[in-house]
Amino acid sequence: MKSNCISSVCSRRNLEVCPLLQGEEKLRLLNFQHNHISHIQHLSHLCRLVFLDLYDNHIQEICGLSALTTLRVLMLGKNRIKRICNLENVSKLDVLDLHDNQISKIEHLSHLSELRVLNLAGNSIGCVENLKGLDSLTELNLRRNCITTVTDVDCLPCLQRLFLSCNNIASFDDLVCLGDSRSLSEVTLDGNPLAQETWYKQTALRYMVQLRQLDMKRITEEERRMASVLARKEDEKRRETHKQAIHKEKRRLAIRNAAQQWEAHSVKHSPKVCLELPAQSGTKEDDNSEHSTSQLNGITRQLSPEELRRLSPAGVGERTGGGSDSKTRTPSRPNSPRDPRWSELAGGTGIQSLSLSDSHLAELDGDTVRFFGPGALEALERGWGVQTAGAVTVIAFRYIDYDTIVPTLTRIRIKFPNVTHLIFSDTNINQLLQLAALAQVRRLDQLTIHPQGNPVVSLALWKSFAIYRLNHFNLQRINGQEVTMNDVIMAERLFGTLGHIAATETPHYRLLLLLEESRKRQLQFVLEGRGRRAGLSPEELRENGKLLGEGLGRSLFNYPSRDPGADSSEEADPDGPDRTQESQEYLRQLVQRAADTNLKGESLHKLWPSLFVELVRDSVLDMRDQPSYRQACLQKISQAK
Repeated sequence: MKSNCISSVCSRRNLEVCPLLQGEEKLRLLNFQHNHISHIQHLSHLCRLVFLDLYDNHIQEICGLSALTTLRVLMLGKNRIKRICNLENVSKLDVLDLHDNQISKIEHLSHLSELRVLNLAGNSIGCVENLKGLDSLTELNLRRNCITTVTDVDCLPCLQRLFLSCNNIASFDDLVCLGDSRSLSEVTLDGNPLAQETWYKQTALRYMVQLRQLDMKRITEEERRMASVLARKEDEKRRETHKQAIHKEKRRLAIRNAAQQWEAHSVKHSPKVCLELPAQSGTKEDDNSEHSTSQLNGITRQLSPEELRRLSPAGVGERTGGGSDSKTRTPSRPNSPRDPRWSELAGGTGIQSLSLSDSHLAELDGDTVRFFGPGALEALERGWGVQTAGAVTVIAFRYIDYDTIVPTLTRIRIKFPNVTHLIFSDTNINQLLQLAALAQVRRLDQLTIHPQGNPVVSLALWKSFAIYRLNHFNLQRINGQEVTMNDVIMAERLFGTLGHIAATETPHYRLLLLLEESRKRQLQFVLEGRGRRAGLSPEELRENGKLLGEGLGRSLFNYPSRDPGADSSEEADPDGPDRTQESQEYLRQLVQRAADTNLKGESLHKLWPSLFVELVRDSVLDMRDQPSYRQACLQKISQAK
């Protein structure tokens, strides 16, 4: 085939090989579209060729182009090419079209510094990469691939148009480099999963503020304004997330340090359980009685209605709900709406830190206040709004010695009037009497004492003691279990007699020392007789006496506030040795005085018979002559005057 033209069109000729074009050295444009060519050959003598079109053939490999150094446009679309290769000598390419082939990776293009248009649409590319060096590229077509991630786009200084339609891009996080490109003005992302999002366009504009067209549509000022608002919200959200992450880590460290200090304190002191009573036969510690039976000293029997009335404390008739033994007591108010879990690493957005340091944490979570570590109790001193404090219904303590908590109960009573649920975990409650301190709060519907770090829970009758001592609270739940009428009766049977004996046999002066101030005033009022109003019958007086005795009996189970560190070591109190010495000296003097008194008593006991005989003898001798005796007595009286 011969021709003197600068262009040659050989399309649709059913050619299977490239024909040898002799004498066409000046040929600049060559078109072999729509043939069956499978191999590029016979082109080495076309040293002036600028445009080569081999669209829609059967070419499987790029080859035979090493002599075409002047080539500017290479069209190889709709072939069977699997790799980009052998383009080292065509470095002056301006347009490279490889669409609708079988290419799976972008490679070997970094030397094409003059390339302006690259078409790789309709291939099997999964990642946009290896684009560095394409400094003149202005248009990149990657439609209809399998792309999930885009990189290196920010390394293309002249890129203006990028077509990514119909791929597998699911998130804008996979397109971060597009936002770093300053030259990019047109992008298409339709046909990707991310384009289905509600705020797709606004998010795209937030990532790529320089865009003028998105999905072949011009961007309006209103869309830019909405994107700007969304960007500000996202920035605020990101800052808030970062802030929450920092706070969460501080919270975790504070709880961990509080736990470590508590473990060290527990190992150092290792308290023993006090006042342990024998377990009831046939029952378990956590069992909740559901039938009207009682077990005492190993004997199980049914409670009669008369016993129910006789053993029940004041107001039991109202709790029985019509006389049914097995029914639980009707709560005066609904139970606390939530029982907060001890999730140390969980931190929701609604949690407010009240006091946070390296070793303690106090936080408010809705209606729940949690204290970790002794230092957290300082949050009780802060200014609490009336509404905020009134909304608190649950207070939880952890890693705090119970003796440190007791002095704050009165403050809790005043500051949080609506608290109905107290939770204790790792607080070293090891005595039954310690539970009596809870009587200081205003009201209590639920009590939770976790076995962890609280040895008192190992006692068989700790729940019964709590029910008896805190009877005025009408407890509804203990450790998540309903308090039944049988529990109340059993508690009264176990501890009521002991309380009655203590109240009736203890001297009044001793009662004044043991009872708290309110009970002191009540007892003093009764002792002075001012409680006996006129017109009361003897039966009413006896009933009032029973009620007074019952109240006193419960109040005698008292636990005074104390400093948990007072008896830990002498270093805690610098005056400790001096006080000890003074106490020892005082006791020594008391013992010496008692010994002297006893010695004098023994001596008097030995001398008394002889002294008595002499007294009797002297009296008989003096009275023998009565006139003389009277005269002597009158004379002594006269001399005394």
